[in-house]
Amino acid sequence: MYSMRDTILLPGDLGKQLRTHREAQGLTVKGLAEKAGKSRPVVYRLENGEESSVSSFLAIAGALGLTVHLATASLPTLEETAGFFTDDDTDHE
Repeated sequence: MYSMRDTILLPGDLGKQLRTHREAQGLTVKGLAEKAGKSRPVVYRLENGEESSVSSFLAIAGALGLTVHLATASLPTLEETAGFFTDDDTDHE
C-alpha cells in the first residue's frame, strides 16, 4: 500500500498528498466525501490547499486510513537543499 512520509510545510503540499493517497486507493472525490461524512466541496478544498477546518481534515485523513504526526521543524538537510536546485528545471538550457 502507498505510504505517505513526505514532510508537508504548505497547504498545497498537503492537498497533493491527500489526492495521491485517495487515487492510490481508487476512491473518487464523491466516494471519499461519503466515507468521511463530508461534502465533495470539502474534499476539493483540501486537495487544492484551500481553507478548511481541522475537523474536516482529520475526517478526510481518517477516511483514508491516515494518522497525523507532528514534528519539530528543522532546517533542510544538504540533500534536500540540493534537490531544490535539481528538480525538473532542466528547461533552462
